[in-house]
Amino acid sequence: MAFSLKDLGLVDRVYPLQPSGYIMALDSGTTSVRAIIVDEYGCIVAQASKPVKAFYPQPGWVEQDPMEILASQIAVMMEVQFKSGIHSDSIAAIGITNQRETCVVWDRDSGQPIYNAIGWQCRRTADIVDGLVFDGCEESIRSKTGLAPDAYFSATKIRWILDNVSGAREAADAGELMFGTIDTWLIYNLTGGAVYATDYTNASRTMLFNIHTLEWDDELLAMLDIPRSMLPEVRWSSGEFGRVSSEIMTHMPLIAGVAGDQQASFFGHCCFEPGDTKNTYGTGCFMLMNTGDEVVHSSNGLLSTIGIAEGGRISYALEGSIFHAGSTIQWLRDGLGIIGAARETEEMALSVEGNDGCYLVPAFSGLGAPWWDPGARGMITGLTAASNRATLVRAACESMAYQTFDVLRAMEADAHHRLGSLSVDGAASRNGFIMQFQADLLGIPVVQTEAVETTALGAAYLAGLAVGYWEDRDELVQNHAVGQRFEPVDEPERVAHCLSGWHDAVARTRTVVQ
Repeated sequence: MAFSLKDLGLVDRVYPLQPSGYIMALDSGTTSVRAIIVDEYGCIVAQASKPVKAFYPQPGWVEQDPMEILASQIAVMMEVQFKSGIHSDSIAAIGITNQRETCVVWDRDSGQPIYNAIGWQCRRTADIVDGLVFDGCEESIRSKTGLAPDAYFSATKIRWILDNVSGAREAADAGELMFGTIDTWLIYNLTGGAVYATDYTNASRTMLFNIHTLEWDDELLAMLDIPRSMLPEVRWSSGEFGRVSSEIMTHMPLIAGVAGDQQASFFGHCCFEPGDTKNTYGTGCFMLMNTGDEVVHSSNGLLSTIGIAEGGRISYALEGSIFHAGSTIQWLRDGLGIIGAARETEEMALSVEGNDGCYLVPAFSGLGAPWWDPGARGMITGLTAASNRATLVRAACESMAYQTFDVLRAMEADAHHRLGSLSVDGAASRNGFIMQFQADLLGIPVVQTEAVETTALGAAYLAGLAVGYWEDRDELVQNHAVGQRFEPVDEPERVAHCLSGWHDAVARTRTVVQ
């Protein structure tokens, strides 16, 4: 049973009828939830956001409160309407995008979560993953899902809840539990329990979904001892996902677009053709390259995934997942207290001539692509008596660009395709120092999107296409606007020296020898 506004302490309001002229997008991220309103030109005319807390009950564990996520998401849906004067009668459709692998399990009857949401960064299930690898399951997982066995994905998180929450296993076997990534949790509650579904892109991140057959895989479910009854229906990213309850939005707009955050960003960048590539600098960094209708299995530490599921066809993608990017800056602010705000980092990084041999490897919860070393831990190398706050800030900023370099080169090797430029979005893409350093490392232009909220924009595009708000992808391409372009200017010899120091620092953190 889904929750009502009364349960959450929220109330609805009624407004006069106006023409339906906008798309709303909900972006349920790792550190905050957002709601934006988009016009026919793809311009964001209003937005609202609210932070959400994370909990760390043990080292390497990450949890969030599903009820806080839901209440906060509804709150920003209301706030963006009140701030803009654009209300539910003017919303043609709603799109949803979300942090992907985070896992929620709730009771089918009461609608109550039986445990906190286990975050995508959580490493508590590493032992389960080791067991799968030991049992010889790795190749089956890779071939069916395109993913490497890792605690990052939802499957082992579900298994942990079933094994560790009292009564969960028995309830699951009796068909009394429901699992969802955050999109499913929101859809279920926003529709008053009428729709229990996810989309192909989110399903492809669970480590339970066969990306070739486009179905939940019985062999994988048996491997992890997860009942099929727990899993939602899987639908196309652009299409009907039910109407928002009248308790929440009086005129009950249709939820018509759903995609995981990186796939939504991918769509927002209009990466529609094979070879098109984007990188998002958020809490982590996530690079996707369109590989068309071909699943390219990586031999260089990348993942294969569903990139776009729209218009009745699938476009696959290579993905490189970097676990810590913006979160490294957050650590400088909240953990070390050496900066007051992220916006200070650009000026501080530019205040020192170079990195003076100082490197920060942010392996706080292991290394993601292309290394996949869950046992690695963060390290700062090359400190001297001359090192100061600015040295550490520069090293933290540079770490995003170094990690992106490693992923991009692996991606080019797998795809046999050399990029001519890199399209970027996310908060850290507005840091001019990082983007210029990135262009210098890669030796190609780095191009910002004009809109920072490309992820939410992609969800809006998917919803708008479903209801005819936009005619086709060509119209989206016409609306797509780019911002600043950063050209490489640094000398190749200096770049090579910097990269050599970085790779030496990474090698020092490694626990897995390749």
